[in-house]
Amino acid sequence: MEGIEHRMISANGLNIHIAEKGQGPLVLFLHGFPKLWYSWRHQIHFMASHGYHAVAPDLRGYGDTTGAPVDDPSKFSILHIVGDIVALLDVIAPNEKVFVVAHDWGAHVAWDLNLFRPDKVKALVALSVYYIPRNPSGSVVDLIKAFYGEDHYAIRFQKPGDMEDEIANNFGTKTFLKKFMSHRETAPFFIPKGTRYDGDSPLPSWLAEEDLDYYTTKYEKTGFTGPMNYYRAWGLTWELTAPWTGAQEVVVMKGAGHFINEEKPDDVNKHILGFLQQF
Repeated sequence: MEGIEHRMISANGLNIHIAEKGQGPLVLFLHGFPKLWYSWRHQIHFMASHGYHAVAPDLRGYGDTTGAPVDDPSKFSILHIVGDIVALLDVIAPNEKVFVVAHDWGAHVAWDLNLFRPDKVKALVALSVYYIPRNPSGSVVDLIKAFYGEDHYAIRFQKPGDMEDEIANNFGTKTFLKKFMSHRETAPFFIPKGTRYDGDSPLPSWLAEEDLDYYTTKYEKTGFTGPMNYYRAWGLTWELTAPWTGAQEVVVMKGAGHFINEEKPDDVNKHILGFLQQF
């Protein structure tokens, strides 16, 4: 696109493709699934025109970023992905905090970047995905499966090669992208096994045919395995992020009011002591 420059950055064992424009404070844009740097095209131009250096990478396993071992989902944990961003910032903004704007999976990455390395983030804007702390009772995969069942798209993505084969045989790259990007129901996107689509659904108003063609060209080149590995590494991410779990135990005292430490001092004391003695 006019005025947007592209270059490759060697960082964290990857060759990270970035699109950038403008000069000034750095704004880092992180895309989601099934997207690329291209999803930020409108914001790149806008922020550059307002005195910022807009930078949008293709994340690990996506687009023109290369070097990720896509045959190994364990290399797609949140620690790997945040590590990519930290290494990238060490190259392009080594001595400054940056603004981060993120969407969907990119928002997950951005929230954890801010959690793990607040020294890198000046301010954060997260679109469509609020902060979801680690749930000590189970991984995201377990919780989604229990609540939505086996046909939820994230569960269908879990088995390596399975959904990739279905896309190739039952959808086609362009039709799958079109269906996923066109989904506007309040319920999640479900993909019952063996589903076939003919591709006749209309494009959303915000997505031109040439935009869909850009995504299609890139995904036909790289496939979906890298992006789907983010979902496949959810269980590993849950294990690796145990040190950042928030509430380890929740205690509900029935009938107690706000000033609980004075109203029920014996119960409160017992629970405080019991918790502290675990360490």
